[in-house]
Amino acid sequence: MYQMEQLPQISADSQIFVLTGAGISKESGIETFRDSDGLWNNHRIEDVASPKGFYRNPTLVYDFYNKRRKELNSGIKPNKAHILLHELEKIYKIHIVTQNIDNLHEIGGSSSIIHMHGELNKARCMMNDHHVFEWLEDLNETHKCPKCNSQLRPHIVWFGEMPMQMEEIHDLAEQSSLFVSIGTSGEVYPAAGFVTMFKDMNKPTVELNLEPSRNQNQFDFAIHKPATVAVEEFKNLLLKNLKN
Repeated sequence: MYQMEQLPQISADSQIFVLTGAGISKESGIETFRDSDGLWNNHRIEDVASPKGFYRNPTLVYDFYNKRRKELNSGIKPNKAHILLHELEKIYKIHIVTQNIDNLHEIGGSSSIIHMHGELNKARCMMNDHHVFEWLEDLNETHKCPKCNSQLRPHIVWFGEMPMQMEEIHDLAEQSSLFVSIGTSGEVYPAAGFVTMFKDMNKPTVELNLEPSRNQNQFDFAIHKPATVAVEEFKNLLLKNLKN
């Protein structure tokens, strides 16, 4: 691993691929998805984040995401790290691929965002994946798709399901000059494999995380501090090295 001061020059208007995980939202007060004991807000992951769990007990799953949605929309705000990513857009083309299901990147002002694991403030038809709707209220089994009258479910990618917009994500990776991973543990695939994709293309990789991730050896550069601090340090180094 190189010293951060050796970060290569990235010219203005270059495309930068930013992967974000729970660590960036945690500083805004959102509980991380997976604690060390395998629970998410005191629920077993397989009970609230798998198709089997949903079919076994849909009421539990609807209620779980209704509570998360209420928490999110009760005044949680983006933090400095979200704002700094938006500020970087003034110079670079920043593409954010997030594993988070909140809307803090949007509120923070970022314009290019892919939610690979879905969005809390949306509902989706169970019969047609293209029938997706903004949804800020509670959701339950009585709600029907406005287009085809099928049952609605949370617009969330559960374990065993394919993340969203993977083709678009690969296209962005090919176009980008730098990979930056923020606040992610490197445990959940395919997101944990993005760094390998960039290494295979001989493009520099940066980790900004509270502690070294599971795949830390894949990164060329790293800052291990809270996201708000790490993103600011990274931004300053990037601008200091700005290539005209």
